[in-house]
Amino acid sequence: MDQLLIHRKESIILDAIDEIDRNGIQAVSTREIAKRQGVSERVIFKYFPRKSDLILAVLDHFTKYDTAIIETARSKEMKPREAITYFMDSFSAYYENYPAISAITQSYDTLRHDPEFAEKVKHILDGRTAFIQDVIEKAKSLGIIGSETDSEILADIIMGYFNRSCLKWRVYGGFSLRESTMNAVRTILDKFGLA
Repeated sequence: MDQLLIHRKESIILDAIDEIDRNGIQAVSTREIAKRQGVSERVIFKYFPRKSDLILAVLDHFTKYDTAIIETARSKEMKPREAITYFMDSFSAYYENYPAISAITQSYDTLRHDPEFAEKVKHILDGRTAFIQDVIEKAKSLGIIGSETDSEILADIIMGYFNRSCLKWRVYGGFSLRESTMNAVRTILDKFGLA
């Protein structure tokens, strides 16, 4: 594939993420993205024939980071607490360093109502939670955490805190998402006895 084509597509996706951050997912404007790109709207539609194709490309771009974090944690064969801490620290650092990308997380509810995006959103949510659940199950099998611990509930507590904290950070600002997330993760893991 032509390098210029790859660069243009990636650039359009990044501008779409910025557009979502500024105006919300429902107000994404291919006209505005074209303006930012310095091209006609036809050029945007050359790469993404429908606006929904562009949104799907944004979601694909978004999930690449999830995959990279999970693969890194698995390849390093981290201990359970270390794996969860690495996972959550990586997400919070990524969002803090690229605030616009956090707008995607905050758009899940809107996206789930569109049949074209619903499965993709479920895949993202399930992938993140499944990784944490798998780590908790490993901790249970190693006797690090009690066998009565419900891995789904604990994963939901961790991800639920992160999602709420991310929204609060976007709305109010004034604090470090990363520090807030990591303080909460350490507290949660301590309370559940995950050493």
